[in-house]
Amino acid sequence: MSRVANGFRSLVLICAVCIAGIATPAMAANAPTVLLVVREDGKSLAVDQAIQAHLEQLGYRVTLYDQYKPASQANKVDLVVLSSTVRSRDLLGAYRDVPVPLVTWESDLLDDMAMTGKRPEVDFGKSEKQHALWFVNAPHPLQAGLHAGIVNVYVKNAPMNWGKPGLGATTIATLPGEPEKAAIFGYEKGATMDYETVAPARRVMFFLDNETFGNLTPEGMLLFDAAIRWATRPEAHPKP
Repeated sequence: MSRVANGFRSLVLICAVCIAGIATPAMAANAPTVLLVVREDGKSLAVDQAIQAHLEQLGYRVTLYDQYKPASQANKVDLVVLSSTVRSRDLLGAYRDVPVPLVTWESDLLDDMAMTGKRPEVDFGKSEKQHALWFVNAPHPLQAGLHAGIVNVYVKNAPMNWGKPGLGATTIATLPGEPEKAAIFGYEKGATMDYETVAPARRVMFFLDNETFGNLTPEGMLLFDAAIRWATRPEAHPKP
């Protein structure tokens, strides 16, 4: 009897392995694809690699992509992420018109992407020492279920990027006491951004800086994940 039972368990195990071997590649092939645009010769590449690993844990297939390679590759993926480690004066608006969702935390690209106006320190910029944000749009998925008001998003003070979005944006969080400086905002596809530019697909600005990903609090990480998921999920609209 024990031999029969052991034989049956072995058969079940073999079948499970076979099924897993068949299913896993199919699931991987259907996973959303991300082009993570970075400066591969920059000093913060390890941070970008950590972000890549995190996105892969979320179930995305991520390609680390040097900023000097052709932007046309963006047309083949589900999401483009522009890291702040890029050299913005070289990248400029290369990804401005890509017809796929895009997330960035490089404030110096916001004007080139038509996500804000063009005046440095007025329409976009960086605050050197921040650890909290003021949240203003609790019902929206980009707020990740966090309450309105002040929330700590960094463990300790560090730089935060911000922008002053156009009228078509949904603002999620601003720097405390500075409501004109939005740290998280998004545009729906078709929304008017700056200079009457229409968003070709969803666009999201997040507040990270070059090396602050590892400084995120649990709440900050929830927000990061929400930004990525909202950008790639058309069904993730706020409830009326």
